[in-house]
Amino acid sequence: MTITSTIEAAWWPPAEVHAQIAGHVRAASSTMTTAAMARIAERHPWFAELNAEHRSWITLVARTGIDGFVDWFAAKGDTAAPGSIFDAAPRALARRISLQQTVDLVRTTIETVEREIALLPEADQPALRLGIVHYSREIAFAAADIYARAAEVRGAWDARLEALVVDAVIRGDADESVVSRASTLGWSSPEGIAVVIGATPADPGQAIETIRQIAGRHGCDVLAAPQGDRLVVVVGGGLESMDDLSRLVGEFDSQFGPGHVVIGPVVDNLSDAARSARAALSGLRAAHAWPDAPRPVASVDLLPERVLAGDGHARRLLATEVYAPLVAAGGDLAATLDEFLAQGGSVEATARARYIHANTVRYRLRRIQEITGYAAGDPREAYVLQLSLTLGRLLSH
Repeated sequence: MTITSTIEAAWWPPAEVHAQIAGHVRAASSTMTTAAMARIAERHPWFAELNAEHRSWITLVARTGIDGFVDWFAAKGDTAAPGSIFDAAPRALARRISLQQTVDLVRTTIETVEREIALLPEADQPALRLGIVHYSREIAFAAADIYARAAEVRGAWDARLEALVVDAVIRGDADESVVSRASTLGWSSPEGIAVVIGATPADPGQAIETIRQIAGRHGCDVLAAPQGDRLVVVVGGGLESMDDLSRLVGEFDSQFGPGHVVIGPVVDNLSDAARSARAALSGLRAAHAWPDAPRPVASVDLLPERVLAGDGHARRLLATEVYAPLVAAGGDLAATLDEFLAQGGSVEATARARYIHANTVRYRLRRIQEITGYAAGDPREAYVLQLSLTLGRLLSH
């Protein structure tokens, strides 16, 4: 027996009475099915929105469920498990109707059977009511199992698809087809996208889920996947500046493994995300050269290390975004910066060497910071400026 072992033997009525009750309920089974389908159509608007094929599947499940109860009761539980009623419909039904709709279907069918039982002889009703309780419990467990397994399969498929999308971003192959695949994962094509890369944690699945939850609270979308020893996270939405991005990543950087966590620059869309990924990867490879780098650290803050590690993009960035604007501004700014750095950051010594007033030096240093974003008086930023002068002159000849 499949269920009887869990039920007291005294639950079943005497054999002769039991056979009589089973005959009564079998005779009423067609009426029960008709009443159940009418009640489902009346109570649940989603049923009318299904196409004819899907409605026929649900009718089949309801009829099989009721007939299954009749057979189960007649055989005193010595039949196939009640959950097998779902085998009557294609597995595609689980993808077409939700778990909540399945619950509605089962509940309404059981309620209808209970109402129809009330129309049978009064002596039949206690055994039938107890029987439908046990039977419906097994139906509920079976439905939960079907949707749980479907969710596991869908989750595994989504994880594989997400890994493919992230891989395409890293390789620079994020074309419209990749964007389309990302949309099936809930990616809403937000503006303001960046790639964040760090070490893979011990439990990447849990880490990704936590990152997704944190980003979601800020209205951001996330695509993430482990790639060997690194965890790649693509985050988008509401990232108007690097400061916004750094604050967001600071909330979930603990989900990465030990070591540096590097943030690529913000780009406009997923198709451009390869540029952000390239910078983040370059920064991750070079970050160990700056032991005191913060966590997380922006890839742009690792430009000197990236240049020395052979990153041509970083080299051109320093030359075109720092050196070139400085030279274009004129006013002896580049020469003053050269002297200031040569004099160990002394304003007075620079003024003497350039035969200008110390206030002129201070003014030019402020202008240099306004133009480049780097303060020559800060040791780390002075290092960036020094390197940009060298690279700019090398690349300009």
